[in-house]
Amino acid sequence: MPSQTTDTPAPNIPTISAHITLANRWDHLKKRLGFGRNKSHIEPGLYAIGDPGPKSPVFASANYSLSFDALRSALKRVDGYILVLDTKGINVWCAAGKGTFGTDELVQRIEATSLADVVVHRKLIVPQLGAPGTAAHEVKKRSGFIVQYGPVRARDLPAYLKTGEATDEMRRVRFTLKDRLVLFPVEVIHMLIPTAVIALLFYLIGGLPAALGAAVAITLGAVLFPILFPWIPTANFSTKGFILGGLAAVPFIVIRFTGGTDTELWQRSIWGLTHLLLIPSITAFLALNFTGSTTFTSRSGVRKEIFTFFPVMAWMFGSGVVISIVMTIMRFIRV
Repeated sequence: MPSQTTDTPAPNIPTISAHITLANRWDHLKKRLGFGRNKSHIEPGLYAIGDPGPKSPVFASANYSLSFDALRSALKRVDGYILVLDTKGINVWCAAGKGTFGTDELVQRIEATSLADVVVHRKLIVPQLGAPGTAAHEVKKRSGFIVQYGPVRARDLPAYLKTGEATDEMRRVRFTLKDRLVLFPVEVIHMLIPTAVIALLFYLIGGLPAALGAAVAITLGAVLFPILFPWIPTANFSTKGFILGGLAAVPFIVIRFTGGTDTELWQRSIWGLTHLLLIPSITAFLALNFTGSTTFTSRSGVRKEIFTFFPVMAWMFGSGVVISIVMTIMRFIRV
């Protein structure tokens, strides 16, 4: 990607293009589908874009290729520098939550690239979504650079640079249907094999209804939940998942009562109970996992939700599996 070096007080700064090539877009598509995501690393360091000088702005970015490409493509008519942090190939927001896009890495990268020798100003534009991991006062104290939080979206940077201030609209974090639809292909790809294995195991335990229930629960959690979650009327992801899974369990309970092979009412009732335990617990677990894909959550909120609802999910799932196994054994004994 780097094409040449730029003549600055700190030599050998690679120059990059703002143009996104067809190969870049193909790479983006593969990443969206979950292929090669562990190979999404950009080499950390300082890059020049356009024809920067000592007064040019400096932008901080993660070394996740999609984050880096979004930033450079937004700077088509801007002369500046991009300071790429080592976030282990993770995007800005997730890396800020994990601590890899943070104060220590930012200060170390400023020193490693001799940034103070490249620019005469002491200002660094950091993405707003990187704020949770960045203590601006510590960065200034340790490096002399002032952190300025830029807009949420890289595409707003040209307008931001004209005034030096972000509007309320630039500061607003959105997570639209389009944003959510982008996420579920990778979930689907990753869940194909696990879904097939789990469905087979549930088929052996509880027959075809159990296998279909498991497949539906996983599909709901991985695909439909990201689409529907703004309209499910609870405050946290776990209870949203319980509601969605509970509604999905109703048809299976009806099937057990009306078309089950067991004639005794208590047997049909217990098989119905297993669906009520298993489907919501699986969907809720996958819904809770989705907290890592959205800026609607915080690290403290996620921790609280995990400690509150994960034990409930575990008990429901474990109970459903045990009851299913016992009922299957009883069926074989009768036979």
